Amino acid sequence: MLTLNYDTLTVTAATQIQKDLRDDIVIQARNFPVNIIAGADISFNKFSTTVYAGIILIRFPELIPIGYSLIKKEVLFPYVPGYLAFREASALMGAWEQLPLKPDLLVVDGHGIAHPRGMGIAAHFGVLAKTPAVGCAKKVLCGKYEEPSSEKGSSTPLIFKNEVVGAALRAKNAVKPVFVSPGYGMDVPGTVEIITQCVGRYRLPEPTRLAHNIVNRFRLGEVPEGYTEV
Repeated sequence: MLTLNYDTLTVTAATQIQKDLRDDIVIQARNFPVNIIAGADISFNKFSTTVYAGIILIRFPELIPIGYSLIKKEVLFPYVPGYLAFREASALMGAWEQLPLKPDLLVVDGHGIAHPRGMGIAAHFGVLAKTPAVGCAKKVLCGKYEEPSSEKGSSTPLIFKNEVVGAALRAKNAVKPVFVSPGYGMDVPGTVEIITQCVGRYRLPEPTRLAHNIVNRFRLGEVPEGYTEV
């Protein structure tokens, strides 16, 4: 069991960890089938030490939930933009370890390599768990892009330091795009393709949308901690 403790880290030490982990990222075309896809989300108040994390397992391509893992954890690393993985990864790892079945691919509410140091939560967690992971975020953290056409499914490259690190993807007609990037074991085209297949009726793809919903219910005390089959 991989346990993470970032509670006593300084930001300088966290920066070095990001640089070290960056060397272990694998960016490549998807070379595996996806039958079970997972969505991950984390919820916390930036001034609180309590973090709520959840991972929901979904049958793919039907996008039918089959179970979810929830965990609450106390985290002392402060809220620092660009270093949220040091608040999120430990709780997410706890939820991951509870899963009786590991997914073929994890979609995280956040960024992969589309991060100032190339180490968003999807990349950070993907490297640690050695599992294919992609990030899907509601806002850009770094880089520039041209607005994709208003048609659902259209995308444009997200470019940072002259490198394509992700894409702006129009998940619904005439609605703000989402920002996708590979985290581990995927590349940009494959990430766009898989997230496009995960879009249902809403702007957010089903894995992160459903994860967000279940984590919020957990935070409100409506569902219990642990793993639950659907």
